[in-house]
Amino acid sequence: MEEKILTSENPLALLPEPLLAWYRASARDLPWRHTADPYHIWVSEIMLQQTRVAAVLGYYARFLAAFPTVEALAAAPEDRLMKLWEGLGYYSRARNLQKAAKLVAERGAFPGTYGGLLALPGIGEYTAGAIASAAFGLREPAVDGNVLRCVARLTDCHDDIAAPGTKRAVQEQVRGLMPEAEADVRIFNQAVMELGATVCVPNGPPKCDACPARDFCLGRLRGTAESLPVKAAKKARRVEEKTVFLLLRNGEIALRRRPDAGLLAGLWEFPNTEGTLDEAEAAAAVRAWGLEPKAWRRKLTAKHIFTHVEWRMTGYALETAGAGPAEFRWADGAGLEAHAVPSAFARYYGEARSLLEER
Repeated sequence: MEEKILTSENPLALLPEPLLAWYRASARDLPWRHTADPYHIWVSEIMLQQTRVAAVLGYYARFLAAFPTVEALAAAPEDRLMKLWEGLGYYSRARNLQKAAKLVAERGAFPGTYGGLLALPGIGEYTAGAIASAAFGLREPAVDGNVLRCVARLTDCHDDIAAPGTKRAVQEQVRGLMPEAEADVRIFNQAVMELGATVCVPNGPPKCDACPARDFCLGRLRGTAESLPVKAAKKARRVEEKTVFLLLRNGEIALRRRPDAGLLAGLWEFPNTEGTLDEAEAAAAVRAWGLEPKAWRRKLTAKHIFTHVEWRMTGYALETAGAGPAEFRWADGAGLEAHAVPSAFARYYGEARSLLEER
């Protein structure tokens, strides 16, 4: 048996039946797996991009409670949408959700084809495939990092999974594996992703003893599974130094809105400048905003890592007097809670709340 498998050219052909049986018996009980509603499935897929399932569960429930239909999302005030998304990161996802919701609301229904889904803002090939299969029963693959890893190990493939050609090849392989029965199609992509998320895991050895493909996985049989997949090294993150200011005035703290384009576009932040400023330089920056430093309260440091950039932040909390620039929004404790401040400023947000409570 093992010798036959070791020389098999296509172990993937053996995957569907044991995989689907395993999934039906062992899959995690997640709320978006109990619906065929394309709106609910779409929201879950967007939230799950670059985000752990455990982190998404609460957001998913709150989001659907606030916006139970695609029409409700389309009509939502942007500030309320961004506040609900606060802490999930990658905020362009939320803006694209609303852009797509407006298009769907205008046409009266979700597009029921892969191409129609792919045309919506914020929906790429993977998300279109996930929605098309789970919501509409279409035989369209959904290939993410979990799927690429599983296929690389199953087939003992040493191609770079970051290369577009490798991903395209895997998409076609998965398309050829998809079952015919609609009920099976609806869960097949989820089953492969579940396998990668819980058994054929990243960042550690795969749990081969629990895998439904253990008898025909070439990576396990040849002892290469732990070294797969092959992926080209990422470019080093760019480091940016920043100085962040918690500017207090009469029981309120200064906020300002970030530009409408670029990183964290349109969200609220504490005023900051480029570079690491000492106290004298920081005082000069405060005066340049038309404020006068009155009492220096605290100095604190923080770091936040984005996909391609790392912020290293030095922060000053101080009492000030003066009008300040028109772009500043002065907020008390309730006002601070009402504004969507990204998690990049989490260290300073917590400090700001404490300072306002002290007042």
